[in-house]
Amino acid sequence: MKRFLSMLCLTLAPLTAPAQDAAPDVLVKSVTLEVIDLIAKDKEIKAGSRAKLIEVIEAKVLPHFNFTAMTALAMGQNWNKSSPEQKKRLTEEFRTLLVRTYASALAAYSEQKFDFRPLRAKPTDTDVTVNVRVLQPGAQPVTIDYSMEKTANGWKVYDVMVGGVSLVANYRTEFANTVRNSGIDGLIKDLQTKNRSLAKQQEKK
Repeated sequence: MKRFLSMLCLTLAPLTAPAQDAAPDVLVKSVTLEVIDLIAKDKEIKAGSRAKLIEVIEAKVLPHFNFTAMTALAMGQNWNKSSPEQKKRLTEEFRTLLVRTYASALAAYSEQKFDFRPLRAKPTDTDVTVNVRVLQPGAQPVTIDYSMEKTANGWKVYDVMVGGVSLVANYRTEFANTVRNSGIDGLIKDLQTKNRSLAKQQEKK
């Protein structure tokens, strides 16, 4: 789980858009290179500032992910059983969990190289998969597949597969088990506990 999230954060963190109408593969490539360069040169981040990392994630990542869709997919059938208030809280906690996870994992990775694969899609497609490989010295490349949909506000990511494993599916099993044992409110409390724990860990660093 930790390795999955660590590799995931490498590719999620750079997603910001110079233009809403940018093609999805062009978007992923240009902003990945831009933000990796930004992180590598930022003195505060290099000095270990998790607050600055979170600031970068908040500014560069979040606008280009559909967290409501991601939370709904991760919840599966339990999403429709949730009240509007529960859906709101679940989305907020899931979003916070991902942000803090990225900030924690980003500190451990900074020099990976990326191989951006050609996009296999028609110009009229509104749901595409962008393929990227993370190249690691002395190890097999890690494949990253972004599931992206075209919206009125540009392309949005709604799932990511790392090494063939879906982020949404990865959480779906965990969420389903928690809901089965503790209910939807129990899942919200569980996410809150995890977020508080991550916050405390990062404050110590």
